[in-house]
Amino acid sequence: MMLSDTDLRHLRRCVELAATALEVGDEPFGSVLVGADGSVLFEDHNHVASGDRTRHPEFEIARWAAANLTPGERAAATVYTSGEHCPMCAAAHGWVGLGRIVYASSSEQLAAWLGELGVPGPPVRPLAIREVVPGAVVDGPAPGLAEQVRALHVRFHGAA
Repeated sequence: MMLSDTDLRHLRRCVELAATALEVGDEPFGSVLVGADGSVLFEDHNHVASGDRTRHPEFEIARWAAANLTPGERAAATVYTSGEHCPMCAAAHGWVGLGRIVYASSSEQLAAWLGELGVPGPPVRPLAIREVVPGAVVDGPAPGLAEQVRALHVRFHGAA
């Protein structure tokens, strides 16, 4: 599916949130939850520098949505994110019943970038969202924005 201007606007906000995470010393990831009516319901960035490696923004969105939205509202919502969900976040998304996922950069891209930078892989194997949640509606990556996300990861890992 082609990404709309609305999709790109929300993805740009995710990249801004990822930059905020980087500015506070955290890994550069940011996500936004948008309701069926187009309103921003929740947004967050990574908080894993706290020592809790589950503090991904996509996981926080799933928790917030489970506590604050009906099943129908969750299914009609869209999650926008700077990077494709990891398996933990994809599973949370599926269990909570959130709707469409749109990402700026893919897990495959991130793995390649980290490899180029000599960064060890994560403790959990990166999988595409649909490998974890087969019925998920997923769109991405977003050319142009993926390169911005890459630049944030290069800055975080201290490489040129």
